[in-house]
Amino acid sequence: MSEKSREEEKLSFKEQILRDLEKVKGYDEVLKEDKAVVRTPANEPSAEELMADSLSTVEEIMRKAPTVPTHPSQDVPSSPAEESGSRPGPGPGPVRPKKFEREYNETPTRVAVSYKTAEKKAEQAGPETPTPATETVDIISDTPRRSRREGAKPVKSKKEKKSHVKAFVISFLVFLALLSAGGYFGYQYVLDSLLPIDANSKKYVTVGIPEGSNVQEIGTTLEKAGLVKHGLIFSFYAKYKNYTDLKAGYYNLQKSMSTEDLLKELQKGGTDEPQEPVLATLTIPEGYTLDQIAQAVGQLEGDFKESLTAEAFLAKVQDETFISQAVAKYPTLLESLPAKDSGARYRLEGYLFPATYSIKESTTVESLIDEMLAAMDKNLSPYYSTIKSKNLTVNELLTIASLVEKEGAKTEDRKLIAGVFYNRLNRDMPLQSNIAILYAQGKLGQNISLAEDVAIDTNIDSPYNVYKNVGLMPGPVDSPSLDAIESSINQTKSDNLYFVADVTEGKVYYANNQEDHDRNVAEHVNSKLNQTN
Repeated sequence: MSEKSREEEKLSFKEQILRDLEKVKGYDEVLKEDKAVVRTPANEPSAEELMADSLSTVEEIMRKAPTVPTHPSQDVPSSPAEESGSRPGPGPGPVRPKKFEREYNETPTRVAVSYKTAEKKAEQAGPETPTPATETVDIISDTPRRSRREGAKPVKSKKEKKSHVKAFVISFLVFLALLSAGGYFGYQYVLDSLLPIDANSKKYVTVGIPEGSNVQEIGTTLEKAGLVKHGLIFSFYAKYKNYTDLKAGYYNLQKSMSTEDLLKELQKGGTDEPQEPVLATLTIPEGYTLDQIAQAVGQLEGDFKESLTAEAFLAKVQDETFISQAVAKYPTLLESLPAKDSGARYRLEGYLFPATYSIKESTTVESLIDEMLAAMDKNLSPYYSTIKSKNLTVNELLTIASLVEKEGAKTEDRKLIAGVFYNRLNRDMPLQSNIAILYAQGKLGQNISLAEDVAIDTNIDSPYNVYKNVGLMPGPVDSPSLDAIESSINQTKSDNLYFVADVTEGKVYYANNQEDHDRNVAEHVNSKLNQTN
């Protein structure tokens, strides 16, 4: 290597070292401006002294550096001579050390500056010379920077990203499934809350609704009584269905009632005082016989204090001790009751008023019969004086009314038929009513055809055979309606002694002599019978 090349090489390294030292000096000034804390040992050489010492060390190294042949390479930068246009002669030129250009980050970073030249100086100079102590200088930047751990962000692979997306999708689907399941079960819970607590329960619960209670308070009361599952849902349903006219009072409600049933019941209004719950109702149609009433009683279902059977009912109405007690309790009604030896099938036949009765837990056969007698006494009370003024007993009036009940359907016909019966009684003529004979045969209340009615046995031996016997039967044959009773009291007066009904049309034809009556029978009964045959 030529002397000139060496000098250029030294100059190049010098420039690089100077640039590095200038940067260190610049960093030192920055640290002073930012008031950074830099620990420096006592008697530390200045930056200028360090630079001079470093330059001398570099020159010494360059003197001893051997020359190394080199191959042409694109990585070796051109010398200043080549850049100026002068080209060397043929053959390999001097080999220059490879020069590496470093990129420096303009952002200040922590740089550890150390100058280890003591050993090399010792080798060159021989005797050991003191060297300044080195100190690590931390360069603190104005801009906060993350540590290596913080700044080193792991690069996620595509598989990891896909797995995260997949996990998110699965989690979202699970959330939707749980939300849907919650909504479904919530909806089912609301529907279930609107159903009866116990659909098979027949027991009643007495509940008092205070005056001024709102829907929520009513719902809470019903929930505490065990009538609804959730009072809040009850109140929401009432508002949704616009049930705003719920009334106060005492109610007898059942656990078999749905929310809709309870709301409708609360609209009716309760009683001022608690009442015994009604377990069943018994309807006695007008014109029922005691046998039919007993059958209706036997069909009652409920948890009664006493078994209500048809047999028990018939046994009680024939109990003479009970009858005596009833006569004492309702003297006006029962003072003309048929005697024991009158031939009446049931002495109390016709005295039990046809109506609808509430059957409670405490209802017994005896209390039920007593309630029916009380109803008849109440309905007849306004007519007792009129009955007496007509020279009739209550038993006679009820007997006529029981026939009128079955012979006519309309009030107008009933009054005319009652007039015919009174005319025949006044003339000592038999009443000739098939109704009485059917009762004697035990067929009253059954479906009788026209042929059976025409072929009825008028020779039957019975106190109820009003074809043979003149006057009235021993007693009523059924429980007449109030309309039949009133028609029998206020009959239509006429000279008619006969009547016949067209059972196909329900029309009644009247006559005041036998000849006209026979014509009516032939035209309106026998002709229909022939058509049927």
